[in-house]
Amino acid sequence: MIKLSVNINKIATLRNARGGNVPNLLQVAKDIQKFGAQGITIHPRPDERHIRYQDARDLKSIVYTEFNIEGNPKHNFIDLVLECKPTQVTLVPDAIGAITSSAGWDTVKNKSYLTEVIQEFQRNGIRTSIFVDPILEIIEGAKKTGTERVELYTEAFAHQYGLGNHKGIEPYTQAAVLANKLDLGINAGHDLSLDNIKFFKENIPGLMEVSIGHALISEALYLGLDNVVNMYLQKLK
Repeated sequence: MIKLSVNINKIATLRNARGGNVPNLLQVAKDIQKFGAQGITIHPRPDERHIRYQDARDLKSIVYTEFNIEGNPKHNFIDLVLECKPTQVTLVPDAIGAITSSAGWDTVKNKSYLTEVIQEFQRNGIRTSIFVDPILEIIEGAKKTGTERVELYTEAFAHQYGLGNHKGIEPYTQAAVLANKLDLGINAGHDLSLDNIKFFKENIPGLMEVSIGHALISEALYLGLDNVVNMYLQKLK
């Protein structure tokens, strides 16, 4: 079965918007696992605008499934990952101040840098994954860094699928076929949703894990509104 890792950044965003501890990030992580998700993902950024570095430390004892920490491997991030020792670290080339991830690594240009970082994480027993666009040369470059997995950056697929263009999956299928030949594990994430996830997984051979946050939390908010509004109405009767 393909594993679902739920990105809880948006829960932290909601908490931080009001101050205090509502919603309780740690309790949400516990509940998501209890509901059946096989992993928790966080993506702390230097400005800590949603996930704080302390959240990563606190989650270490809460996450009993797979703990995945995403981010750009700058010094503070590397130190945090080595301290928390998650199941997996996903390397993402975020620019400082970026609203969200917008591109995968150039694994050819950054081979030496990625290799050095990956070796450090692997020495500490942490599985590595590189966030990549579905480009065959980039997949081959990822293999040469020594990473165990790649995470396919799926925004382009999701956009094309939303336009009704199912051929937008083709580069991803080709990338997956090559990754399988190279013995690279395949993860995927970014703008995957209830609308497109079934089609995506049916066309990606060897898909092991998806990381979904913004869409899942948005869908949960909407699909839960009917229930919560009526619970309030019952209390007010």
